[in-house]
Amino acid sequence: MVDKNPQKIKNMFNEISSYYDLMNNFISLGTHYFVKITALKLLKIQSGENILDICCGTGDFTRIIRKLCPKAKVIGLDFSEGMIKKARQQNPNEEFIIADCTNLPFNDEEFDYITAGFGLRNIENRTKAILEIRRTLKSGGKFLHLDFGNGKFGGQIFDSIVYLVTKILGKKALHYKYLVDSKNLFPPPNELIKEFETAGFKLYTRRDYLFGVISVQIVIK
Repeated sequence: MVDKNPQKIKNMFNEISSYYDLMNNFISLGTHYFVKITALKLLKIQSGENILDICCGTGDFTRIIRKLCPKAKVIGLDFSEGMIKKARQQNPNEEFIIADCTNLPFNDEEFDYITAGFGLRNIENRTKAILEIRRTLKSGGKFLHLDFGNGKFGGQIFDSIVYLVTKILGKKALHYKYLVDSKNLFPPPNELIKEFETAGFKLYTRRDYLFGVISVQIVIK
């Protein structure tokens, strides 16, 4: 059991925001950025389309979307003030807002695409977030979800790296034990797809990367 109390999760991400990117680069051995680019290319975003990047963290997805389609309209959203502060510092020309993705401050059918990278796993009421995603997507709009998959061997290597980091950095990196525990208790891609379908989505495509360690699922409204 992993405690996903929203205030506790918010406090955790506020605390790690200053070194979040550095740790991600180290733990993933620099592969996470390549995977994000490859996954986002599957959407084939066009000029003028509206994209909402929920659980945006420090703005990686937002930045990549801008590079892939400079004329798209992108909003990054996260409920961690620390993460949004970092995102704004690193992406001064982009729009970021502080909000909860279980209660999105947008009208029905407002976005062509919604993306979530390594974020849905941290939400206590995942079903409510998925329904909010569907509500704010246009008919025919797509939701891209990227997170850990079920590659057992690669996943074990990842877990070992994280535990090594926590021992080296001590108390400062203790929050990364939560990352391992939440990853291991998160539903595998096939079960997530069933959750998306129960909420009214249809599967568009699924791709696995790094021998299944990372998986992307794209569903359509």
